Amino acid sequence: MMGRKIRIGIDVGGTFTDAIALDNETYEIVGIKKVHTTHHAEEGVTRGVIDILNMLLEEIHCSSEDVVFIAHGTTQATNALLEGDVAEIGILGMGSGIGVAKVKADTDIGGVKLEDDKEIKTSYKFINTGNGVPEAEVIQAVEDFKKEHINVLVVSEAFSVDNPENEEKAAEAAAKEGMMVTATHELSKLYGLRARTKTAVINASILPKMMQTADLTGQAVKDAQIKAPLMIMRSDGGVMQIDEVKKRPILTVLSGPAAGVAGALMYEKISDGIFLEVGGTSTDISAIRNGKVVTKYSKIGGHNTYVTSLDIHTIGIGGGSMIRFNQKKIIDVGPRSSHIAGLAYACFADSKELEGAKVISVTTPKDKTCDFLALETKEGKRYAVTLTCTANYLGKVGDGDYARANPESVRIIFEILEREFGRPAQSIASEIMVIAVAKVVPAVEEFVKEYNLSKNYLILTGGGGGASSVVPYVAEQMKLKYKVAQNASVIATIGAALAMVRDSVERTIVNPTQDDIMKIRNEAEQAAIRSGASPESVEITIDIDTAKNIVRATAVGTTDLSAKTSHGEVLDDEQIKDKVIQAFSNQEVSAVNDIYHSPTLHAFDVVSSKKGFLPFMKKKMRTTCVIDMSGVIRLNVDDSDNYVIRESDRASFVKRVEEHMKFDESGKTSPIIHLVVNGKIADLSGLDSEEQIMALADLEFKRLTPGSDYLAIIKKR
Repeated sequence: MMGRKIRIGIDVGGTFTDAIALDNETYEIVGIKKVHTTHHAEEGVTRGVIDILNMLLEEIHCSSEDVVFIAHGTTQATNALLEGDVAEIGILGMGSGIGVAKVKADTDIGGVKLEDDKEIKTSYKFINTGNGVPEAEVIQAVEDFKKEHINVLVVSEAFSVDNPENEEKAAEAAAKEGMMVTATHELSKLYGLRARTKTAVINASILPKMMQTADLTGQAVKDAQIKAPLMIMRSDGGVMQIDEVKKRPILTVLSGPAAGVAGALMYEKISDGIFLEVGGTSTDISAIRNGKVVTKYSKIGGHNTYVTSLDIHTIGIGGGSMIRFNQKKIIDVGPRSSHIAGLAYACFADSKELEGAKVISVTTPKDKTCDFLALETKEGKRYAVTLTCTANYLGKVGDGDYARANPESVRIIFEILEREFGRPAQSIASEIMVIAVAKVVPAVEEFVKEYNLSKNYLILTGGGGGASSVVPYVAEQMKLKYKVAQNASVIATIGAALAMVRDSVERTIVNPTQDDIMKIRNEAEQAAIRSGASPESVEITIDIDTAKNIVRATAVGTTDLSAKTSHGEVLDDEQIKDKVIQAFSNQEVSAVNDIYHSPTLHAFDVVSSKKGFLPFMKKKMRTTCVIDMSGVIRLNVDDSDNYVIRESDRASFVKRVEEHMKFDESGKTSPIIHLVVNGKIADLSGLDSEEQIMALADLEFKRLTPGSDYLAIIKKR
């Protein structure tokens, strides 16, 4: 093992904490460990992280110097908010002039309600900053808060996103007095003082808990003599260094599900698809479009925040979902799972034990009803009949799958149900699956519609231990292709090991100029670098929401440039072309024309047709498809035009952009634009004007060598 560079991922789940070691070059799994999550240890779940890290390093005989990346997903922030394990917050509002009354109203937000009647309590004080920040008043406010046993402070001033100087001075003065401090401008650059203050209060409330966790896990990495900085999963699917967690722990809320999506993106290399991570109780559904995760502002405890997280829909259907029945009829599936009832899956029981078992009704500690389907053996032991049992009977769980059960046990279970219900076992199993799938399909359809995902090449990818219990049947219902991810049961752990550094900056700007865009672009780049990204690896996407006057820059990069962009062999030209044809297997492909290639990317113009409502009616389509050398589709754009343009011919690009501008009663609308420059794909689709487009396009052109070509993919909206 000496000399082999290793990436380590750790995923802290509700029941188990998993750790995985991957070869940095090939992504080959070289070690896996699993321990029970240590909820009740003195150090909390951090104890499990420390233990599993030491166990993993010992198992793979890895030198600490060979670890080039280590990251973990955490449920600490989420659990703290769910359980009400939060600090009481002092809010220091600041402002001046005629708007003071409005500032006070927006910063004195009172208690912030959480789940199950829990609450973040706040105490409020105001300082007038007309003549700057009076340090003595800040210190007095801190002393008053301390008398109330408050040791965490939020500093909030109107327009601090434009000039954070007063917030910074007040925060510095409070920190010198021993207070933990969150300034609102550190979390968001958007206007909306009340929402920004509330976001800061939620962040500050979990600071003590998360700083303790960060210190313990950070020390564990140091004790293991690992030199690579410890990275933590963010809720938007990226990672950040642990020092950033100490400032912005709110960004780790939902980092558990985000790790699974990161695994789908980096390990499975999905370009356009829906990822379904299926656990025992629920399925987390998220979308990937053009090789990027789809994000939105998250709600925490029912409150709108300025925290960007993955857009994840959670459905109460999983591999352990129990079946409800009444008078020999199946009436529901889920949301309760077998572990809630304290029962093991029947399909994993010994077949001899199930001989002679009978059907019974059981309840769970959380329900008054007692109509959940179970089997009771002759010895009185009870087992739950679950969705995993059903999927095994229906034959979609393959050999070697994590959810693969004992075939003989599955046969006995459904023979018992057949006798009890008085109808064929196949009918019972199909009915169970139809009810379960009917809960998942609408959420998938919603993603497809909301994010305009093309079903022509859309793939459903399943992750989690229960993937084969749900995903094949959802795909069958929707007439889509699907695949179960490699090592699906540990895809979230793999995602933590492979995750990219990600950070974003948002500003409220009316009619942004070229200088405005360049400034926010540079801010995002520096934020990603501070979070641990190698400067050379950072790629930046700009989006402009003209309706809300929001400019958003998202920067993504890697921590280690030696890591390959994808695992697997490098394909030759003919194999790459075959991969493109396979990707369009839902259609009849009539032409695949090679239009551009660089050392790492190929682009094809694909002409295909698909049957319409009537069999003899076919819809013809043209798609520009960009694929990398390992055969992974990086971009598909339907009904687009593509142009190979010489580096020196800027005028041609300007002309093509102008040709694709849309003019109607609402004004001028810029086209969808992607540039393939060397080995990178730049997305300019979120820009609002020709000036903005050319400002960022010129930056991309600077990476070209004299006399070389690039590919412009342009589509009129």
